[in-house]
Amino acid sequence: MFTLNGRTLNPDEGFQHEGTSYPQNWLRLTSLEEKQAIGIVETPDVVAPWYDQRFYWGVDNPKLLNDREESDEQGNPMYVQILGTVDGQPAMLNSTERLITRGMKHQWIAQFKQAANSQLAQTDWMVIRKAERDIAIPSDVVTARAAIIANCTAKEAAITACTTVEELIIVVTGA
Repeated sequence: MFTLNGRTLNPDEGFQHEGTSYPQNWLRLTSLEEKQAIGIVETPDVVAPWYDQRFYWGVDNPKLLNDREESDEQGNPMYVQILGTVDGQPAMLNSTERLITRGMKHQWIAQFKQAANSQLAQTDWMVIRKAERDIAIPSDVVTARAAIIANCTAKEAAITACTTVEELIIVVTGA
C-alpha cells in the first residue's frame, strides 16, 4: 500500500501531486527511490485478524450464546410491540409477550432441526401412506428416519449443554 501525505494511493489509478499529474500504473512502473523522492511511503498492508462470523461479531467479540429476555435501562421487562390505537390514533403498544433476543444455541438448534426435517420430508409420504392405507414402510427407510431423528436429538442435546462459544463451535463444526 502506498500513501502520500496521509492519502492512500491506488496503484491502478493516476493521481496528482504538487501540480504534476501521474498516470495510471505509475506506482507499479517506478522504483521505490522515485516514489520516495516525491514523498510516497510504502506501508505494509494491514491484514485484519480472522474470526468466524457465524460465531463472532468481531475479534474477541462473541455473539450471544443463550436467549436473553430484554429489559430497559431501569431493569423493567420489555415486551413485543404491536400496533394499536390510543385516543383513536395509531400507536405502538406493549403486547403480553416478553421481548427475547435469541442466542446462537437457539439458532443452531433451529438449523439442525430444519435440516433433519428436510431429510425426513423425502420419505414423509411413506409415513402418510402407512397411516392412511396401512402400507408398510420399508425397514431401511424406518432405520434411516430413526437415525436422522436420533442424530438431530443428540446434536440438540450437545448444543444445549454448551456453556461457551468455543464449546458451541466444536459441537457445530466438529472441529
